[in-house]
Amino acid sequence: MSLPPATTARLEALRRGDLAGARELRLPGGPEGRLSEMPPEILGLADTLEFLDLGQNDLTALPADLGRLHRLKVLFCSGNRFARLPPVLGDCASLSQVGFRGSGIAEVPAESLPPDLRWLTLTDNRIATLPAALGARPRLQKLMLAGNRLQTLPESLGDARNLELLRIAANRFEALPACLTALPRLAWLSWAGNPFEDRAAPSPAAVQPVAWRDLALGPLLGEGASGRVMRAAWRPGGAVEARPVALKLFKGAMTSDGLPEREMAACLAAGAHPHLTGGLGRLADHPDGAEGLLMPLLPQEWRVLAGPPSLESCSRDVYDPALRLTASAALRLARGVASGAAHLHARGFGHGDLYAHNILWDGRDGAAVLSDLGAASALVPGPEGAFLQRLDVRAFGLLLGELRALGPLASPAFDTLVAACTGPNPGARPAMAEVLDALDALIAELGPA
Repeated sequence: MSLPPATTARLEALRRGDLAGARELRLPGGPEGRLSEMPPEILGLADTLEFLDLGQNDLTALPADLGRLHRLKVLFCSGNRFARLPPVLGDCASLSQVGFRGSGIAEVPAESLPPDLRWLTLTDNRIATLPAALGARPRLQKLMLAGNRLQTLPESLGDARNLELLRIAANRFEALPACLTALPRLAWLSWAGNPFEDRAAPSPAAVQPVAWRDLALGPLLGEGASGRVMRAAWRPGGAVEARPVALKLFKGAMTSDGLPEREMAACLAAGAHPHLTGGLGRLADHPDGAEGLLMPLLPQEWRVLAGPPSLESCSRDVYDPALRLTASAALRLARGVASGAAHLHARGFGHGDLYAHNILWDGRDGAAVLSDLGAASALVPGPEGAFLQRLDVRAFGLLLGELRALGPLASPAFDTLVAACTGPNPGARPAMAEVLDALDALIAELGPA
């Protein structure tokens, strides 16, 4: 059996006993070859192994005695060939993060859910129902379900009081699941590409396609789970003078947040705004059929405010420990993000991923834009739409709390705003436009740092 060279080397080392005491093991498959079963030698690491990656192989089952891995915390098996989530996962007492993306899963048995489950990724499978036991996992914080066949969620999910991030885009929901309104901590939700969202979506913005031949690609600017952003020179219609732009090339037909086409539609429908990255057009005729979105190019010195959540932080961004902000920079940054989000709401969309890692800023004075509409979804009318907007408000309130930790923002009024945005009752949270007014008042009160 041929495997990727790095995987072959690790597998040989495992069989020789060279990896005794290892806490982490990666054995991914690839074009060269794939594993058809989990190597039994892995169980010999039971007293130390905490992280195991068996992704992109041809596994259809896991050993019945997997529970021997009593210290295992993270298991990735995405890209395999499981018909159902393996029930033996429930025997792993310490297992908190489980990833089975794009594995053909149609069934999720109740016994497959580990008692300590915190982060479950089942994106891009064939799941039509979920067990009631999902709501009985008190640590559940992050649940990725985009690209399945769900029409309902178990009512018990309303008991998952720590759930903060949920992806249900590209499923078959005819209505927003009622159990979501019972979740006091929910802040990041994607719901685009469901029938109830389709009915609310604005008409597509009329934008001329961007011809591939009119672009000259430059260096990579950044990369995320859904795509790669590159600098490009754009000569529309073969114009002599090139315009510097950014091009996001999507990696596939389904992202962890949802569908690339929905991201592009939201970005173009939002229109131009000084605090949104915005969109200039949708790419046409890529030689490999890739989807792409053309965007304005930000100044070269701009950077992301924070890194995305880590395995340890789960749903919280990771900041540079050396980062410090003045009060004026923090308030200016917060106001810009609130302005962009309020504009998005007014255009009929929720952001769904309002995070510091989706904020680009100047690194000094607080000039900023809100980016990445991968989780953006159309707001349904009435109380449900108001509820969905207040999820972005809670996410923004969490961001305010993080900004407070980065600089001298000691103010009773600021603390009151944070508390109002993050309160457990979504109906009691202010609208984003009201948050913007409160920030204007704070800026007037505190003045420059």
